[in-house]
Parts: sequence; structure tokens; C-alpha cells
Amino acid sequence: RSTIDMPTELNRKGVIVACDVDSKEKLSDLVKQTCKVGVSGYKIGALLAMENLAECVGIVRQFTDLPIIYDHQKWMTDIPDLGALFARKIKAAGVDAVIGFPLSGPETQSSWTRACQTLELRVIIGGEMTHSRFIYEWPSPISGYISQGAPIRIYQLARDMNVTDFVVPGNKADKVRQYRELLGKEVVFFAPGFVTQGGSISETGQVAGDYWYSIIGRDIYNARDIGEAAGKYVRA
Repeated sequence: RSTIDMPTELNRKGVIVACDVDSKEKLSDLVKQTCKVGVSGYKIGALLAMENLAECVGIVRQFTDLPIIYDHQKWMTDIPDLGALFARKIKAAGVDAVIGFPLSGPETQSSWTRACQTLELRVIIGGEMTHSRFIYEWPSPISGYISQGAPIRIYQLARDMNVTDFVVPGNKADKVRQYRELLGKEVVFFAPGFVTQGGSISETGQVAGDYWYSIIGRDIYNARDIGEAAGKYVRA
């Protein structure tokens, strides 16, 4: 299913913990409380990267060998030539995969994807985000900037480049169904947008296929009992 192997824990379905906390101390506590309850991996974002991405990877590795996904929020939005430089830095930090939202065009998407694949850094491509007013809906003057066909073109190019992992909006089940039909049964979906953003894990699960992961952040790390909250979503 993928040209780049990741640890075997990340192979079918599960929960990825979005570590959108603002300190290494909070990251340590989050991983410590969740790494033994059955989650499938961790997503580190730009907030923690500003602390020091490699050090944050090291903190996770103190507790678990589960896969670490880096989400630069949003990566792949610069000129094509910078892709190799960014990819080398991210690879050196020790993560297993990186999320890209190539909204600046196919040249950047192609260049940055190839740079990651050369380094055997797994690429997860997103095309549509979860929030409202992302997609332009003619003739509404208050809709988003991104054309309706852009996510489809992004996903198609990624598939043509042998990418098998995709971020889809978990709170838009109809779109998840559309992208599953477009990309086929064997690709892996990673879906944020649940609970706080209105998405239903059960509803999305019915259309997401056999290989998909819910990405849960605030409803885990803001919970009174973080471990119990994570375990609840693992069992869902």
C-alpha cells in the first residue's frame, strides 16, 4: 500500500493524537498518559516545532516507538526549490511522516513530494481543510478562496506520484466518500475535524474505507483524564 514503510502499529485503523500543545512539558505529559491505551501515533505541529522539532521527537521517543507525523500547518506552500531543504531538516529531526497541503500549485507539490520520497520520508497529502469558507462556492461573496476542483487535482497528482496517504476533512462525510471513490480502496485516510469541529467518527467511518485514522487533539489533551479520553476514542 505504500512505497515507504512505517512502524507496523500504523497499518489499518486507529487514533492519531494531535499534539497541538504549546510546550515540551505538556507534550511529555500527553504522550506519557496516552502511549499505553492503544493510540496509533502522534502528530506534532508547528507550535512544538518552534520549541525544537528534534527535541520534541526525542520526548515522544522516551515513552514509545509509535509513528510520529509532522504537520507544519500548512507545508508545501512555498516555491518548488525549497522542498529539498525542508525535507532534509524534517528527516533529520527523526519523524516518520510529514503532512503537506500543496495549495501553491502542482510544481511545488511535485518537487517537495519527490524530495521526501528520495529521503524515504512518508508523505501524507491534504487537499481540503475542515473549517468553513475554505472552498469557493460561486456566486457567494463570502465563500473561500480555493476552487472546488483544486482538492481533486491535488489528490490525483499525489496518487500519480505513488502517494498512498491522504488527509481528508472528517467533519464532511460526503467529501470523504467522494475522495474515497476517487482514490480507491487501498489508500490510507487521516481525518481531523471531529467532536469540537462537529464531525462524527461513526459517520465518517462508514464512508472512509478499511484504512483510516481519526486525528483527535483538543478533546484528548484538554480532558481532565487524558489517558481515559484517548482510550475512549480508541474504543469508539
